[in-house]
Amino acid sequence: MIAALLLSFGVIFVAELGDKSQLMAMTYALRYRWWVVLLAITVATTAVHAVSVFFGHFLGMSIPSDVMSIFAGLAMLVFGLWTLRGDHLDDDEATKANRVGKSVFFAVMSSFFLAELGDKTMLATITLSTNNDWLGVWIGSTVGMVAADALAIAIGALLGKHLPERTIARAAAVLFFGFAAWLLWEGLSEAGAVTVIATLSAVVVLLGIGAVYLRHLRRAPQQAFPTVDDDASETGDEESRTIVR
Repeated sequence: MIAALLLSFGVIFVAELGDKSQLMAMTYALRYRWWVVLLAITVATTAVHAVSVFFGHFLGMSIPSDVMSIFAGLAMLVFGLWTLRGDHLDDDEATKANRVGKSVFFAVMSSFFLAELGDKTMLATITLSTNNDWLGVWIGSTVGMVAADALAIAIGALLGKHLPERTIARAAAVLFFGFAAWLLWEGLSEAGAVTVIATLSAVVVLLGIGAVYLRHLRRAPQQAFPTVDDDASETGDEESRTIVR
């Protein structure tokens, strides 16, 4: 149980670094009392991870441990690529964080509960609970997420500005890739040739897709500027033609 608790704490803490949950926690901390925000996050996290552990534990009972290690390693690889992509608050989440009604506690709790459904931390908790002690995973994942969000709350309350997200995201991605390598090694150490080839092929495909996607994201903002310049140049040309006339 202690090993599962420590592993879950480390994985979920890393998963939360730079995640939108941290951004939401920091936003709330700028406007409301930190202990109310932290208590609401704790309640929401406990509920979400209880659901995650339930599904992960009973799913893992019927799947061999080496297969689950391989799937877990591939999942950690995806989480690493996901973390490199970065995260941000969309318009709806930013509105919830900035326009909270009378009950701050229930507003924060409900927004965090909904934000975590289907998030990478929930998927990571499900993955960990498939082949680890469910109680240790539940406690460790909950404490890990609350600790990461508490860090964001402290930064938001004391400094009033974000952490350097890009640097944190890269460090978290490196740790995820380390977890992926470790889990894949455990799953493939006694696997057959077919399983090894299939797994390595999946790793190459995931890395390829992730690299292309990240490259596309980096190019997208740069492509927006020529459009403005073109419009400006066209406007300038029109003005020059008007002057000539």
